[in-house]
Amino acid sequence: QVQVVESGGGLAQPGGSLTLSCVVSGNIHGIVSMAWYRQTPGSRRDVVAVIAGNGITNYDNSVKGRFTISRDSAKNTVYLQMNSLKPEDTAVYYCGAGLSGGVSWGQGTQVTVSS
Repeated sequence: QVQVVESGGGLAQPGGSLTLSCVVSGNIHGIVSMAWYRQTPGSRRDVVAVIAGNGITNYDNSVKGRFTISRDSAKNTVYLQMNSLKPEDTAVYYCGAGLSGGVSWGQGTQVTVSS
């Protein structure tokens, strides 16, 4: 079993930046990839950025060039650096640990972009 805990959400102005953190614990050797997702009320949870076990990253087109996913294996932590934030980035952001049998989710952290 893998536990996932996100932090770092909050309020940012348009054009501003935020950094989200995701700490994993438990049976982390079973993790094959890590990803950040976001969800707004009434919508599905969509993937924002993914980092594979080999370090290869992929991004949704809506955040490409603005968001960066990275990891610190020594700290069992994955980050999402969000720059040039837009109001449409407002959502609950979830970290997901990809396992062979599914995804372990964190509780989510709210990101609000507003002036």
